[in-house]
Amino acid sequence: MKFVVLLIIGMALVVFGGQGAIRLLIDHHNGGALSGLPFPAALCIYLATTAGGALLAGWAQGRAKALGRLK
Repeated sequence: MKFVVLLIIGMALVVFGGQGAIRLLIDHHNGGALSGLPFPAALCIYLATTAGGALLAGWAQGRAKALGRLK
């Protein structure tokens, strides 16, 4: 159960980071949750959040499959 929750959190981080990065790239003045930061810093944080979420989701999926929680 713990790894399924981590999988969901990882997927949520991917969605948050990806959506924020795309929004920031399309409209530089609409920074969303990180609007107080300069463009390069906000973009790096959004991309790091996306990458971290993907890594967390992938790791949690592997662990959940190994324990038989996922097909």
